[in-house]
Order: sequence, then C-alpha cells, then structure tokens
Amino acid sequence: FFFQFFFFQFFFQFFFSLSFQFFSLSFSLSFQFIQFPLILHCGKSVMMESFREKIESAADGHPTKDGVTFKYGTAGFRTQADVLDPVMFRVGLLAALRSMSHQGKTIGVMVTASHNPEVDNGAKIVDPMGDMMEQSWEEPATQLANTPNDALVDKLKEIVTLFSISLDAKPSIVIGRDTRSSSDALSQACIDGCNALGATCLDVGVVTTPEAHFVVRCINDPSYGTPTVEGYYEKISLAFKTIYNISGATSPIQLTVDCANGVGAPQFAKLLTYLTNEMNVTLVNDASGGILNFKCGADFVKVHQTYPENVIAEEGKRYASFDGDADRIVYFFNNNGSFALLDGDRIASLAALELQTLVKAAGLQFNIGVVQTAYANGSSTKFVQEKANIPVALTLTGVKYLHHKALEFDIGIYFEANGHGTILFSESTISAIHSAQPESDGGKRAVEILKAYIDLINQTVGDAISDLLFVEAVLLLNNMSADKWFGYYNDLPNKLMKVQIKDRSVVTTTNAETICVTPDGLQEAVDVFVAKYTSSRSFVRPSGTEDVVRVYAEAETKEEADALALDVSRAVWKIAGGVGEEP
Repeated sequence: FFFQFFFFQFFFQFFFSLSFQFFSLSFSLSFQFIQFPLILHCGKSVMMESFREKIESAADGHPTKDGVTFKYGTAGFRTQADVLDPVMFRVGLLAALRSMSHQGKTIGVMVTASHNPEVDNGAKIVDPMGDMMEQSWEEPATQLANTPNDALVDKLKEIVTLFSISLDAKPSIVIGRDTRSSSDALSQACIDGCNALGATCLDVGVVTTPEAHFVVRCINDPSYGTPTVEGYYEKISLAFKTIYNISGATSPIQLTVDCANGVGAPQFAKLLTYLTNEMNVTLVNDASGGILNFKCGADFVKVHQTYPENVIAEEGKRYASFDGDADRIVYFFNNNGSFALLDGDRIASLAALELQTLVKAAGLQFNIGVVQTAYANGSSTKFVQEKANIPVALTLTGVKYLHHKALEFDIGIYFEANGHGTILFSESTISAIHSAQPESDGGKRAVEILKAYIDLINQTVGDAISDLLFVEAVLLLNNMSADKWFGYYNDLPNKLMKVQIKDRSVVTTTNAETICVTPDGLQEAVDVFVAKYTSSRSFVRPSGTEDVVRVYAEAETKEEADALALDVSRAVWKIAGGVGEEP
C-alpha cells in the first residue's frame, strides 16, 4: 500500500512538473511568434521615420492641387500637365518603394501622355523585366497620388506594410521622358521623389516609351542587351540587317512614316543612321514645327480612318503612323483611290501566319497563340484560327491583360486594334530555336530568320519602331505588297457607341467582357438584336473612367452594323438607367 502511494505521488509530481514546463515553453514561443512580426513592423516604421524630414521637406516644393483627383490605370497617370507636379513627386516615391520591394532592382518611370494632346502629360512605372507595373500596386499608387503632403509618410508606411517591403536595399530608378514642353519639369519632380527615399536615378533623357522599357530590362537582365539607347539601336538594327541579307534584297526599302510630331521622330531618325543601305524612309510630322498628335499619329489615323496631315498617299507606296510616344503603329495605303488601313489586328494576323510558317519549316513544335480583346474584328479572329491555324485567346481590354495572357504561350502574339502590341518568346522557346539543327536548307533558313526575329522584336512592350522593322522584314522576305497583305481578309463593318447612364457599376460582364451579367435582361436583349442581322455580334462594357457604357456592334454591312449598335444602345439606355436623351 505504501509502495503504491509513493509511486503514484511521484508520478503525479513528475507529470505535473513536465506539463508546466511544456506549457511555459509553449507560451514563451507563442509570445515570441506574435512579437516577431511586430518587431519587424516597428523596425520598418522606424526606418521610414528616418526619411520623414527629407520627404516632408522635399514635398513642400510640390504642393498639392485642391479639388483634383488622380487615378493610376493601364496608361499610368494621365491628365493635364499643369496639375501633375505633386503627382510626379509621389511617382518618384512609389518607384523607389517598388525598387526596394524587388531588393533594389531597377524600376523605370516614363514621363509621357502617349497619344493625348500636347497640354496633357503623365507617367508610367516600368517593372524590372521591362513590363508594366504589377496591377496590385495600382490602387496604392492611386491612394498615394491623392494623399496630402502632411500624411505622405504615414501612407508610405502603409504601403511598406501592405507589401512587406524591406527598406534595406538602395532603390535604383531609370527616368525617361517624351518631347512635351512640360516633361522636363515633371521629370525633375519625379527625381525629387526618388531622391527623398535615397534612390540612385539614371536620367536617360528624351526617349520613346519602348526605349525606356528596354533599358530597364537590360539593367536587370544583361543577357537581353546593352542597357543604353545606343544598345537598343545596335540590337534591332543588327537583327534587321541579318534578315535583309537573308532576303537577298539589293535596294533599300521605300517607306513614309508619320511620327505624330512626337518623340518617335528624332529617335527613329537616329536608328535609320544604322540602316543607311537597307532603308530609305521619309519622315513627316517630324516634330520640326507641328503640334503633337494634332491631325496626325496612329490614333488619329485609326479613329478617323483617313490620312494624317502632310501625307498625300500615292498608289503603290506604303505608309505608317506612330503615336506620340512611339508605342503604337498602324499602316495605311492608297487602295485604288480609297484609304486602306492596316491596323493592329492585321499586324497580328501577319505575324501569326509568318511565325507558324517558319516554325513548321524549321521542324519545330511550339504552342503559338494570338491574344485579342472583344474589340478585335471578327474577320481577323477567323483568319488567325482558320488560315494560320493558331488558337485565339480573348482577354479583358487593356495591354496589361494581353501581355499577361501572351506569357502563357511558347510564342504569344498580341496586338490591340489601335496598333499597340508585341510578340513574346518564352525562354525555353528561345533555347530550342538557338539549338535547332535542321537538315534541309529551308529549315536552316527558317531557324536563322526566327533567331533574328527574337532580337528584332522588343518583347518588353509594344514598340512602334521595332514593330515597323518586323512588318517590313516579313513583307520583304515574302515579297509582299501592302495590298496583298490587306487582302488577307475583309474587315466586317463595325460601329462604336457610348451611352450615358446614372451609375456604370450596375453593368457587369464576364467572358472577357463579351457577356453582360447585370442588369437582368440586358444580355437577353442584346442576343435578340444580334439574331436580326447577318454575321453579327455585339457586346456592352462599362467605361473604366466615366458613367457611360460602351457599345460595340459588328455585322455583314455598314448599315446593319449601325442599326445593331443603335438597337443595343437603346436597350442599354432603357434597362441600365440611361440619362439624357435616348440614343
């Protein structure tokens, strides 16, 4: 009995002591795990506080404007230049944080308003691989742009916490600008913001948007090229010369280019000094006296379906138009006395057939895809699918969505109808092309052309200069004229309308914006009207910037397309809460 008593007493004391120690250890560890992120957060806050005086002092030189709200979207910030100074200072701050979030990798800032009028300006932030800033940063960018000076540091702390940014790395920024009169001062405001967070700034001066993207990519990925504007010229000119030599051409290509009185004019002129034997190009609207984007440029030509100012198109000749910052291009020509447009859809079709043909000739197998939005003409989609035998993927409107989707393919081709686009080759595809050793002469020739295309195409972003050289290379290699290219397919007539409504948020869509989910009954009404017309389709989507709904209609004839657009617009007005006069 006594033995059992002492045994159980010992066992109880031992178990209780062990349990207590385990509980104490668990509590201690739990407290430390709770405390650890708090310590990190406090450490980051302390580090950000160390910048407070410098940030607030610099911000005093960039006072905010009352009653003005800014939003960062696909085009970055873009509005009238005279209200942008404080925003540009904040863009510098944000770019520095973005660099820190990538452990000090170089981030780019391009000061431009692209195809907007001369009085506007803006800024786009470029990520380390030369693509556009990650979408998750757009809302914090918007919030920061609208933050008053006395709350800037606290807002920056919020962004640091939101993205768990380490502030140990020294930020690195590349800044470029277009030719607008406001760009110099706005670039300096951006540099002030970068300096306030201790960033190293490389000002590359007046450049096209794609050139800025190229430099950023090359700094972070030296295998892509030399990180200078001259490195850009050298890379793409060498690739074009290779293709020119393969073609067996003996005379220079003749071309007229409308430069929109923008930065594309001086920069393209510099490139042409590398191609004196291969190209004979006449530049018009070359920024020597005309107004930026006024009655000229890719956007004007596309929207108005007419020749730009200072161009008298002759039959048998080829013409192209850049936009203001040279990231869009469209072609056009005189087709038996009528204006004929070769837009982004047709560039994508040209690229699809060319690359599919070369890949087959080289004996290679790749997953090639074309990415379009719902605004792509139905005839172009049909051509790519049936003639080029390449799948088409639909995505939301906006270059960032097309670029992201194109990355899913071995070779991803994307161009918006407005002429903004490029071609992406995956790393494994590039490796396979460079290691390919076909036996036939035709296969060897195809591989050499594919290698040159990889270097010729600016894979970071849509690039008017690079895309122009690619189109000219394809036409040269295939002995193809503009009218033969135009004959790939006939565009279905289409009509764009917009309907003002009380609240655009009541209209929601799915399936890459081609199907309307709400309000109830609207999609059913669209379907009824579409069924009335031949080879027709129509969709509605809310604007991203104003309380309007955009209506797109396409049909066999212009009269049917116009009638369908009007029918659908009236349905939107009635069902979605239209304001003002009924369409």
